[in-house]
Amino acid sequence: MSDIMFACVHNAGRSQMAAAFFNRHKTHPSIKGISAGTNPATEVHPVVREIMSEIGIDLTNITPVKLTTELAQTVSTIVTMGCGETCPFVPGVKIIDWAIEDPKNKSVEEARVIRDAIEQRIKVFISENNY
Repeated sequence: MSDIMFACVHNAGRSQMAAAFFNRHKTHPSIKGISAGTNPATEVHPVVREIMSEIGIDLTNITPVKLTTELAQTVSTIVTMGCGETCPFVPGVKIIDWAIEDPKNKSVEEARVIRDAIEQRIKVFISENNY
């Protein structure tokens, strides 16, 4: 099994949370969750850093990463979260799309709802795929 990528446009919210939750909850030690964005921001959204910190996940030193075809070729699955047609197509890499609202410019309360929904989806994803 190889790594799983979580991708969104800015790599500053949804995909960062998803990768962090994947790495927290996975049971297969040799697989890791990574994240990237098609048009990466300069930093993780402050509200996302705040709400993840509340549950013990520190995203302070995380820098958004550009999603390239080369990076995509290093994973077995890409879970997209709103990057649409800008996500690269990579032969042999499974693509799953999750329609998840962007926490950018949301209140802390709204971002918490998104965070919790992502965590629940990740738990189901791990369980269904034996990760």
